[in-house]
Amino acid sequence: MGRVQKKLFDFLAEGKGPGEQEVKAEPTASGLTDLLSFAKAEKPKPPEPKVVSREELASFSPEEPEELGRAFLIDVSYDGERGCARLKLYEPVKKKVYVWYDKTGHKPYCLTDLRPEEVEKLKSVVGHQGFDHLEVVEKTDLLRDRRIRVTKVVAKDPLSIGGRPKGVIRELLKEESRQVLGYEAKVWEAAIKYHECYIYDTGLIPGMPYRISGGKLIPAWEKPKMLEELSRVLEDQPEEIREKALEWASLLECEAPDLRRVAIDIEVYSKVPTRVPNAHEAEEPLICVSLVGSDGLERVLLLRREGLPEGEFRLPEHVRVEFYESEEELLLAVFGALIDYPVVVTFNGDDFDLRYLFHRAERLGFSRKEIPIEPGRDKYSLRYGIHIDLYKLFSITALQVYAFGKKYESVNLDEVGAALLGMRKEEIPKPISELSYAELASYCYRDALITLRLTQFDNDLVMKLAVLLSRISKMPIEDATRLSVSKWIRSFMQFELRRMGALIPNKEDILAEKGATTTTKAVVKGKYMGAIVVKPKPGIHMNVTVLDFASLYPSAIKAWNLSFETVRCPHKECRDNLVPGLPHWVCRKRRGITSLLIGSLRDLRVYWYKPKSKDKSLPEDLRAWYKVIQLVLKVILNASYGVFGADIFEFYCPPVAESTTAIGRHAITSVIEKCSEMGMEVLYGDTDSVFLRGPTEEQIEALIEWAEKELHMDLDIDKVYRYVVFSERKKNYLGVLVDGTVDVKGLLGKKKHVPKFIKDAFKAVVDELTLVKEPEDLKIAKERIKAILREYYQKLKNRQFEPIDLALHVTLGKEPEKYTKTTPQHVKAAKVLELIRPERKLKAGDIISFVKVVPVSVDEVVRRARPSLRPEERKKLADDLRAFVKDKYVDVLPIELATREDVDIDKYVSLLESTFEQILDALGMSFSEVVGLTKLESFML
Repeated sequence: MGRVQKKLFDFLAEGKGPGEQEVKAEPTASGLTDLLSFAKAEKPKPPEPKVVSREELASFSPEEPEELGRAFLIDVSYDGERGCARLKLYEPVKKKVYVWYDKTGHKPYCLTDLRPEEVEKLKSVVGHQGFDHLEVVEKTDLLRDRRIRVTKVVAKDPLSIGGRPKGVIRELLKEESRQVLGYEAKVWEAAIKYHECYIYDTGLIPGMPYRISGGKLIPAWEKPKMLEELSRVLEDQPEEIREKALEWASLLECEAPDLRRVAIDIEVYSKVPTRVPNAHEAEEPLICVSLVGSDGLERVLLLRREGLPEGEFRLPEHVRVEFYESEEELLLAVFGALIDYPVVVTFNGDDFDLRYLFHRAERLGFSRKEIPIEPGRDKYSLRYGIHIDLYKLFSITALQVYAFGKKYESVNLDEVGAALLGMRKEEIPKPISELSYAELASYCYRDALITLRLTQFDNDLVMKLAVLLSRISKMPIEDATRLSVSKWIRSFMQFELRRMGALIPNKEDILAEKGATTTTKAVVKGKYMGAIVVKPKPGIHMNVTVLDFASLYPSAIKAWNLSFETVRCPHKECRDNLVPGLPHWVCRKRRGITSLLIGSLRDLRVYWYKPKSKDKSLPEDLRAWYKVIQLVLKVILNASYGVFGADIFEFYCPPVAESTTAIGRHAITSVIEKCSEMGMEVLYGDTDSVFLRGPTEEQIEALIEWAEKELHMDLDIDKVYRYVVFSERKKNYLGVLVDGTVDVKGLLGKKKHVPKFIKDAFKAVVDELTLVKEPEDLKIAKERIKAILREYYQKLKNRQFEPIDLALHVTLGKEPEKYTKTTPQHVKAAKVLELIRPERKLKAGDIISFVKVVPVSVDEVVRRARPSLRPEERKKLADDLRAFVKDKYVDVLPIELATREDVDIDKYVSLLESTFEQILDALGMSFSEVVGLTKLESFML
């Protein structure tokens, strides 16, 4: 059967696994685990550029020490040349990366239900050039709650297991077993990437500190001091949940390293101004590269080009401008930085910057060994450090919504920079290729500067997020910052399953055992019945208290023990433990892995990190760190329910998703019923919260105690309103909190696409509502609101506005040419914009600002846009535009072309009405009455 692979943690000194590490950092280690000891060092002087030759690049490799002090694990990958796992460790004193190669002989593998003697009959498997040996291992089959013996098929390299189109062991096992044995083999754990498999088997925690002693890797973090207090806080929680929460806390309390990094931005010459250079072909020369480092480095590298004007340089004095006579010299300067900085940061570097640098170097004759960039299928990494592509990170929807508060809509450097930093890209007067050296340098430098600043704002929030996500997800930083929240959850679940010796099931195994969906009304048009929303009572209500469940769905998962293996478990004695309103039952005998992991993270956030992040008795830097932790936990917890209802999720289990929402509905319904019993008036219920009119402190306390005892969930005061205005519509309301803050939910006036003119009117109305303190104040406020709306209505009718104030701002979902079936208004405006600025090629993510206008002929639009063109040229453009918009007229214009007289007033009056009808409805008023419209005029709107 061949040799047996070394056991878990054999590579660790003293054989300690996660949760057991108590090895103290060496005295020379930087960054004590006690967060209170953080101290900010003075900003060092900018380093001198690293000058390298092609020969030095070819022979370069990171140091591989036998001894190393405390250093953070930032990457795990497979080294094809060495044939083993390669770890990258960031040492924060010297701010360098070191590598450690696997010493255990760990190899890739998959599992099968075939016995070894059956596998040996499959000649294409045992005769495969990558086949190594077979082992028999025991696993727990959680779906059937039993121990099973499976055969581990071990290979010499990852691509032999999978990763090629055909001829791989995982497929050959199935194919040849049908032919030779008469039935198809079951194969498990064959699609897990090798570096993930290695992390799971060794128990490594990416993002955590280790040290190397005698060539062995040793965990280098201590038990945090707060564990005793946390244990007391969680003493009423189930023991296994509490123990897992303490284990999580050991990882989260450890400080994040200050990663030395450099932001890179490149500019490429293009013969056709509107054409984006092809990064794979890399046919055009590299003309500018900016490098901006966290250590003070600021360099702009320019390629000398014949006849190009120098222009007037206006860069800050400390920016170093360097000219290069050849692309080879320029590339060598860039590559010098790539083998010097532990972290390289780009904005879209996977698809452009690093990709272009790699392929351009190849085209110029550099060998693979002379290029310190490692190309991959989905990402471009580095031989020395790691590459964080901020475009990928800011594109992760969960982060966009929960970590960054939906501050940006489009994921492009200009909008993200403006939203998070207040910094925009530099506008340029002409195409990149026509800029002077000074203009090009300024433009490129600004992009790199914004990219770096995006990793530095809010006390290095993004970098800390990356490290924490890496620790929780058990993924290298490069993966954690590129993949979605469902992949994070999948990874830490697989890590835990491996650690407990359980078989990681295939998605089809779960569906076969649990079934897809119920036949009840819980599924509507292929979707799960969602949260309950109680119809609001329209009007104004004074003294309103909102109670909400702390993390409702994670609470349901924890309290009801929901997991892919516990819902519809195999035990007959559990079948009477039914989910409210569903035919599904839940296991009483075993704690589910999802319930364990999500429940413990939920308790950590609710009982420790969220309150501690607001605890002003703690030092500011500790509170800031806790704020980042609770933010990361919020991101993961908010996605924890939804993933089980998504068929792309590896643990897809519709009964879990159904059960979670059913329990949520049951909880909120039960609370509403209990409120009625207790004599409290429920004004509104929305997903996880109830709005109560004037409850007493005693009533609130009694309700919270009841929820904890009967529902096993935590109910708490979320907000207290001075008053709330409800419209007839669900999820639309306006409230003024006791501190005077206005809280608007779902009302159109707050939405981002609404023109400034309408937003200004909305703000004026809201400001009046904030002045209301007593019911009698409302009569005065209503009269003032009438006056405000009449004023804005008259401004529209009299055209007393600037067109920019009526502009709508909408993001392109794809390139204009790709809209074939329909042509939305913003796409029409985008096409017209391309007429005005032929050098600008619009792409997905660009924001189009346009105005609704009385129809203008296409011929007139072209005449305005390009007055200097010859008649035949204008006719050609007009024909193209007519073909695109499929009409002779356009009813929208980009803000650059629209005049005050073009504006379609009636459409904006309609928009004004639709924005305010919800508020006016709640106030007992109508738009037509407020602005003095006749019934006929109102009908014609």
